[in-house]
Amino acid sequence: MWELTKSFRFEAAHALPGTTLGAESEEIHGHSFRAEVTVRGTPDPATGMVLDLGLLEQRIAEVQKMLDHKLLNKVAELGPPTLENLSRFVWKRLQPVGQIARVSIFRDSLGESCTYYGPEA
Repeated sequence: MWELTKSFRFEAAHALPGTTLGAESEEIHGHSFRAEVTVRGTPDPATGMVLDLGLLEQRIAEVQKMLDHKLLNKVAELGPPTLENLSRFVWKRLQPVGQIARVSIFRDSLGESCTYYGPEA
């Protein structure tokens, strides 16, 4: 079994009202995000790849365009713009490519990350 990880970055703003994080998080503010997408499987004997990286890169570019330089509170189907919801949002959009094992979203400047492994069985 192999795992292959591809990462991408996006810059986005959000507001998180109704938390104990303080007034700053209730106001619109921005972060630099890094996403890591991991696929798991056995390489195809013909291509030698777990997954056609071209297909994954195309889908990642679509997701990145949906998030980069956006106000995350306005992204349809995201819900409250938390790390938890971002990781699930990215996973759902990349899952049709197949074999997505997990998606992690990082806010490195704050030392925070969240990983989504897909829906519970």
